[in-house]
Amino acid sequence: MNKADQVMDGVRDLLNKMGWLNKFEMEVRLDGYKASEVHCIEAIEKTTDPNVTKLAQSLYMTRGAASKITKKLLKKGYIESYQKPDNKKEIYFRLTEHGQKIFDIHEEVHKQFQDRDKAVFEQVTDEQYDMLLAFMEKYNQHLDEEIRKQELDIK
Repeated sequence: MNKADQVMDGVRDLLNKMGWLNKFEMEVRLDGYKASEVHCIEAIEKTTDPNVTKLAQSLYMTRGAASKITKKLLKKGYIESYQKPDNKKEIYFRLTEHGQKIFDIHEEVHKQFQDRDKAVFEQVTDEQYDMLLAFMEKYNQHLDEEIRKQELDIK
């Protein structure tokens, strides 16, 4: 197996292990909430002026899918919509008190995972971080280009 294959296998293995290990705590702490809903709530909280287009881009989904999930979140009372006084055309979203509680729990769980894994990250040198970050940036640029080539761009 060449090194590129080893890296890709390693990344897949890491992501699968993280997903499996994290799944149990997420299911306990966020019981009754779908992962797609929680991730949309997170995107709304972390995005400036979140609308359907920005959420679709952030979550790598179509605008139709983002619209569908925001309608569900509105109906469940996790988010509310609003318009800006100077732009009555565009609809934006913000979390309700209930949505904020879901977001806070999700953040707490992620902090637990970071604390659990801190021992590994404390051993990584700045040079190793720089190499990893450069690789991720290069690979992300490649994937962005492939998305454009396949006309999968959400914009």
